[in-house]
Amino acid sequence: MQSFRYLNNVTTLQLDVEKCIGCGMCEIVCPHTVFKVENPKARIADRDACMECGACAANCPTAAISVTPGVGCASYIIQTWIKGKDAIIECC
Repeated sequence: MQSFRYLNNVTTLQLDVEKCIGCGMCEIVCPHTVFKVENPKARIADRDACMECGACAANCPTAAISVTPGVGCASYIIQTWIKGKDAIIECC
């Protein structure tokens, strides 16, 4: 899934490292490998891979992660899977 991108530097994803306890839930639930847990806290490894599904924020026990689902246009990415990269797709 690493090859799917919409626009660079538009995601609303934020990580408050001070609140992070290093549980790894974000790394487990993220479908695009956006997070890595190291030393012993999470870090954002690939911000532009974020499709803003909200799974990380919903599963973070300390509310260290915030994201506004859909702002980066996850529907665009899903539609390219269905219709192909050359299709004319509108972002909702």
